[in-house]
Amino acid sequence: MINSAAREEILQRIRNAQVPAAVPVVRGYDQTGPGGVELFAERVADYRAIVHTVTDVPEALALLKGKRIVAPQGLPAEWLIDGVTWLHEPLTIGELDQADGVLTGCAVAIADTGTIVLDGSEGQGRRALTLLPDYHLCVVRQDQIAASVPEALQRLEPTRPLTFISGPSATSDIELSRVEGVHGPRTLEVLIVT
Repeated sequence: MINSAAREEILQRIRNAQVPAAVPVVRGYDQTGPGGVELFAERVADYRAIVHTVTDVPEALALLKGKRIVAPQGLPAEWLIDGVTWLHEPLTIGELDQADGVLTGCAVAIADTGTIVLDGSEGQGRRALTLLPDYHLCVVRQDQIAASVPEALQRLEPTRPLTFISGPSATSDIELSRVEGVHGPRTLEVLIVT
């Protein structure tokens, strides 16, 4: 146990310490990569996601007809097609759990890793919206696909709540038995808009 005089001396040294000026970090490594729609589609499919390349989002969303789907605030109005029961915030945990799925956009996607990044902005909603429903349909525009992780990070606002999604939620037990849907949606479907 530190006596009070020693404790006070340590705290005073901390208070008196000089804070060095910020030093710019030089990133001399290659921050790009081959990237592209094809690589992203291949990599996200490797994670057992269902992938579609589309040109017309409302037409592609016909697969949601007859379902109860969570629609975060800020989704484009043309995405809210007829034939779907759209659930809007505020939603309770129970209501989210009873939904058939959620439809979101994304902040950025990473071709090298097949990762989708959500930042909670318009059309993405709070984290619970994409973690509780068992199905997540995410729309990724071609211009949102970054080639590499460093390129993607440059496009993101670091103070936003970032969620990195690499396929449906999955975990394995000690015997390596894969279990899906424990920490998020069991099914991830991605529409890549070209």
